[in-house]
Amino acid sequence: MLARFARIVASQPFVSYPTHTAHPFSILKNNQIPFSRHFDFPSRKIFPSFFAAADASKMKDISVLMTCPMNSYLEQELDNRFKLLKLWTHPKRQDLLKQHSESIRAVVGNATAGADAEMIEALPKLEIISSFSVGLDKIDLIKCKEKGIRVTNTPDVLTEDVADLAIGLMLAVCRRICECDKYVRKGLWKLGDFKLTTKFSGKTIGIIGLGRIGLAIAKRAEAFGCPISYHSRSEKPNTNYKYYASVIDLALNCDILVVACALTPETHHIVNREVIDALGPKGILINVGRGPHVDEPELVLALMEGRLGGAGLDVFEKEPEVPHQLFDLDNVVLLPHVGSGTIETRKAMADLVIGNLEAHFTKKPLLTPVV
Repeated sequence: MLARFARIVASQPFVSYPTHTAHPFSILKNNQIPFSRHFDFPSRKIFPSFFAAADASKMKDISVLMTCPMNSYLEQELDNRFKLLKLWTHPKRQDLLKQHSESIRAVVGNATAGADAEMIEALPKLEIISSFSVGLDKIDLIKCKEKGIRVTNTPDVLTEDVADLAIGLMLAVCRRICECDKYVRKGLWKLGDFKLTTKFSGKTIGIIGLGRIGLAIAKRAEAFGCPISYHSRSEKPNTNYKYYASVIDLALNCDILVVACALTPETHHIVNREVIDALGPKGILINVGRGPHVDEPELVLALMEGRLGGAGLDVFEKEPEVPHQLFDLDNVVLLPHVGSGTIETRKAMADLVIGNLEAHFTKKPLLTPVV
């Protein structure tokens, strides 16, 4: 490290340093060294690459636990910067946690595997949990607050992709796009035209949760001439969208009901049998939130009995398990939780996870703090 410092010094501007004053680096170049006005030591501003390397060297000794496979780029970058431990590669989770309990200072989780109370208690040196998702339902936030553990997520960077996909699901269900594709591939078009579908433009859209993603969906749907209404914990200021205090009332007054809220104890099964029946046999349910927002058995039953017109689902209650009854229904579009699944967005999410970890361990403000 000292040798590298000396090489950097040779290329920098210098000021005189008194020859009678002893200084550890006075031998470097005719008793002239880079000088910091406030500290008798080379400045970070003068030597950014030197100090960046020093910080990186320190972080390489920090143990970071990754809870499950998420993204190859994220995994590689974490491995380059930290001492990465991969929970899924160890058959006995508790043995790994016990073995490294005194060294793990950070956990990286996602919408599938976060950090529950048991894991947090098993890691006494844990300082930060950086989530590779916007949702935080897999992290025990109460326990984190009790123990002073910082928590970050990846908001904003995935908003556009999730909103795009929600519109895509609406179009796919209304126009039976997936079914049309199969119709052509199977050679059935030669036997006759595909059946008529229903238009999307002008449909009334009801959105549960008018946060970042809900607003992005609303703006896109407006471009199709769709009237927008919504339900949330309280009425939002600065919007002309119609507010309903009850999810049932929202469902009664829309053609397509979109779930885009955060998963909390209050929103668990927010779409139940009553809401589904209010939406009715011509209504369509779109879920780009979390699987447990919807009472899945009731949804399956309603679709099979014709009490609900259709559904577009990117999330499920027990992922990656999906109710097999849905596979044979042609009025349902099923996706494997790919709302943020684009190359560009996943890289941006990974960079945000890494940025939050580096900010924490270099004592800088977190980029997207939650706790």
